[in-house]
Amino acid sequence: MDNKVDRKLQDMGNLWNEILDAFFLNANLRPRQILVLGCSTSEVIGQRIGQGSSLEVAEVLLPPLLRRVHEQGIFLAVQGCEHINRALVVEEACAEHYELEVVTVRPALHAGGAMTVKAWEKFSSPVMVERIQGHAGIDIGDTFIGMHLRPVAIPIRIHVKELGEAHLTLARTRPRLIGGPRAMYE
Repeated sequence: MDNKVDRKLQDMGNLWNEILDAFFLNANLRPRQILVLGCSTSEVIGQRIGQGSSLEVAEVLLPPLLRRVHEQGIFLAVQGCEHINRALVVEEACAEHYELEVVTVRPALHAGGAMTVKAWEKFSSPVMVERIQGHAGIDIGDTFIGMHLRPVAIPIRIHVKELGEAHLTLARTRPRLIGGPRAMYE
């Protein structure tokens, strides 16, 4: 890689760390909860989703996120693209803890995407699941992770709106508020 590309990736890594600081400050995740990541590395580098998967971008973004996930004791679920039905890479311990059904597919660069390929490489015991109910989410490039979040998602607004050329959306979830006018909530 040339120096210009290296510098761009380094700048992206610095911005990503800022995003992670703000996200984890606001997400209020507890140990063993699930963070869902959807990331179009194509969109990050300014290409159309699914058209330019970048292992280099995934290599910049995944390690700092994994460090934070391990520090907080939470599970990470990395969503693949529609070519694998948006299945997710999770650690086997997550699948066991939440009694998730494991499916048979292995992510590839053009069937799952760069981020799922890197997750498969970096996780200690990766498995694929088709469905999950995450407690928070990071969506880079409009990958539509909402189907994998718990029903009441609350946007997390931070100072950054894009990572590279990709739109950034952050969310946490909360339990449903039920009852009527006399119901009490914390």
